Amino acid sequence: MADPTFLIIAVVIAALIFDYTNGWNDSANAIATVVSTRVLSPSTAVLLAAALNFGGALVSTKVAKTIGGGLVDPQFVTQTVVLASMLGAALWVGGMTWLGMPISGSHSLIGSLIGAATMAKGADIVNLGGVQKTLVAMLVSPIAGLLFGFLLMWGLLWLVRRWSPRRVQGTFGKAQLLSVSWMAWEHGNNDAQKVMGVITLALVAGKFQTDMEVPLWVKLACATVMALGTAAGGWKVIKTLGSGLIKIQPIHGFAAETAASATLGVAAYMGVPVSTTHTITGSIMGVGATKRLSAVRWGLGSKILMAWVFTLPATAILAALVYRLLNVVFGLV
Repeated sequence: MADPTFLIIAVVIAALIFDYTNGWNDSANAIATVVSTRVLSPSTAVLLAAALNFGGALVSTKVAKTIGGGLVDPQFVTQTVVLASMLGAALWVGGMTWLGMPISGSHSLIGSLIGAATMAKGADIVNLGGVQKTLVAMLVSPIAGLLFGFLLMWGLLWLVRRWSPRRVQGTFGKAQLLSVSWMAWEHGNNDAQKVMGVITLALVAGKFQTDMEVPLWVKLACATVMALGTAAGGWKVIKTLGSGLIKIQPIHGFAAETAASATLGVAAYMGVPVSTTHTITGSIMGVGATKRLSAVRWGLGSKILMAWVFTLPATAILAALVYRLLNVVFGLV
């Protein structure tokens, strides 16, 4: 039986590694459009996104508490379960980022946590109500992003119908600075909290605290590491989202970022963890569809969709195997 203190240190390190890979993949969510439209240089964009990710991560813990106590029963979770889930999720997100594929860190985390917990204690440990609530929100978020992006873009096109192209370009180039900042803030507000919830769950499992209140040091650590991951820039993913789906001008970037940010803000306020990747991708596709359906590269969209579909089962299996490996090789339970 491993020392609980050693285990909690290992869990925190693994969780922060996942947090970094999540920021690395999701940096595209915040800055892909503003880089593709050349409103900001890549280096300026990632630094802006990193700073706002950090700030957004500190404003609430509603999502963290949903992740920490709403998916699996905390009283039956062990630190090894959390360790395996974090390692499994980090491997998947890191691998997909290297391939340039935008995937959901939320799906990765949830799938791995369920997989490791089920391998350790059986399916009864899983809170089906909490999982259902989260999955419904994740299915709804890209649809909401797509519809809101389409409607907002349609309204903007009507608004600027008599404007000169130069005026449209200049106005929305400036407006995109606001929309990308909002997107980066909401990304931190939603995504960094998920790792906060997992670390807090491990602290409860190891008897280091008795409730799911997120400690200040956990907030600061998760906010900092996600900001560093974002600053690293997942350039392959940025290229996929920024120019792979549609040809983006500043007005399109503004509409997509605003639609996605509003969706994420509502979800964070409700304490529901949703995928920033799914939301912004849906918004970009909705914006592109206002041109014409053929303006969206649906072939690439279908590949992204397949990655989304496989994320939950893949991370569940991966984390279950990691748990088994930790159990057999190191005797951790």
